[in-house]
Amino acid sequence: MEFDVVIVGAGPSGLASAIRLRQLAAEQGHDVSVCVVEKGSEVGAHILSGAVFEPRALNELFPDWKERGAPLNTPVSEEKFLFLSETGSLSWPTSLLIPQQQNHGNYIISLGNLCRWLAEQAEAMDVQLFPGFAATEVLYHEDGSVKGIATGDMGVGRDGEHKSGFQAGYELHAKYTIFAEGCRGQLGKQLMEQFALRGDADPQHYGIGIKELWEVPPEKHKQGLVLHSAGWPLDSATYGGSFMYHLENNQVAIGFVIGLAYENPWLSPFDEFQRFKTHPAIRGYLEGGRRIAYGARALNEGGYQSVPKLSFPGGVLVGCEAGFLNLPKIKGSHTAMKSGMLAAETIYAALKNGSEGREDLQAYEAAYRDSWVYEELYAARNTYPAFHKWGMVGGVLFTGVDQLLFKGKLPFTLRVPKPDHEMLKPAAQCQKIAYPKPDGVVSFDKLSSVFISNTNHEEDQPCHLTLKDAQVPITVNWAQYAEPAQRYCPAGVYEIVDQDTNPRLQINAQNCVHCKTCDIKDPTQNIVWVAPEGGGGPNYPNM
Repeated sequence: MEFDVVIVGAGPSGLASAIRLRQLAAEQGHDVSVCVVEKGSEVGAHILSGAVFEPRALNELFPDWKERGAPLNTPVSEEKFLFLSETGSLSWPTSLLIPQQQNHGNYIISLGNLCRWLAEQAEAMDVQLFPGFAATEVLYHEDGSVKGIATGDMGVGRDGEHKSGFQAGYELHAKYTIFAEGCRGQLGKQLMEQFALRGDADPQHYGIGIKELWEVPPEKHKQGLVLHSAGWPLDSATYGGSFMYHLENNQVAIGFVIGLAYENPWLSPFDEFQRFKTHPAIRGYLEGGRRIAYGARALNEGGYQSVPKLSFPGGVLVGCEAGFLNLPKIKGSHTAMKSGMLAAETIYAALKNGSEGREDLQAYEAAYRDSWVYEELYAARNTYPAFHKWGMVGGVLFTGVDQLLFKGKLPFTLRVPKPDHEMLKPAAQCQKIAYPKPDGVVSFDKLSSVFISNTNHEEDQPCHLTLKDAQVPITVNWAQYAEPAQRYCPAGVYEIVDQDTNPRLQINAQNCVHCKTCDIKDPTQNIVWVAPEGGGGPNYPNM
């Protein structure tokens, strides 16, 4: 199938790219055919974010978004920030929050529902949307430029043989391909290596965000409340914190983010989150309510220093594929959308001038550097390294000085040149962590959590969690690190079975919620996440 532009991923950046291309086509009369492929069963099925949404990019894309019915229904009305000890809490005055963390004018939303709405706008503009199709391969011209993508075959058995319902994948050819897969995209990872896009950038750094959606009693619900916390249950050297956002309809989004640069292989992000909910300052919001959804997703934390080269012959990277999250602001959807719009404007201008898409669109990089996205990331560039170098107390103090006194314009840039997977210490050098058993009231186990993520994969298909060397999980990861995949995976995918006799790694791929943490944190980088059959994975209803 031939298109002018193919977009991989129907998240905020990919959909904003598609819409902006079609807007320009309507305004300037030069038609551009646009296709978006999405591996989730529907648009929004794999979208997970907090989310407090800053509408800056949406204002630019659709100034009339309110009249169009965009699902921004809950303006932020109240903010709290807590420092937690094991039994107590200290409320930080909101007047002392850095400007990046103040949310006046923002909205508490379901990012999945916003993407569903954006998809409706895109389809009304004649964008071709193909949900349920996973892009699994980058296609190249003879000269090395990107030709498009291929979607994965459907109906292949675990043994590699074609089943009765086999359907071959499609080749989607384009003059330009926009890669908008989100954080740690499979194809983006390959492109960064193919074109050496990370040559002048620091390694990307990541966090894992784990989220639940609750329905709480009306008397405990405070629509518009935004609550963040730092401190317990994490130690002062481990970067992370929580969020609690009160949406409409008595719903509360609650979650925890832990930086994947942590050192102790005994740490379990899932169990830290469950333990966090038992804190006296948090538990009261949830008791008497019920969990209705669960999910997890990796997020970029490296910021300005970790943004790779954005363009290459025949294609560009947008959104979290490239890493535009603003860490102190705890937001990336607005910057992702704007990056997609910038890419669309650059590509449209090239197509209108008769380009066939073989060149490197360096004008996109220039547009990014002239945009407010660059300004935001540059001002926030020292936040992640400060917390990494000096822990919570030092990071808070430095960031306060940096943002309040110097407005992010200190005359130096801190760096963290060591990737997250190299941070783990041997298990023997670290203290085991005793996590309490879930109480079934506010804390729960992994398998019951995965159940409410609506995750499903066709079981008789090749395992999409691939190993470069099948021996490494035992000879290295188990021997040195007590196989941390058992703990950093928030879905119970990885297990060491027969520990006392013949230990081996069991991969429960059907549980995978596509968070990508294993691909990031595996200390030997032996696990490679590849897309399963299209339509597989979680089906998030309102996340």
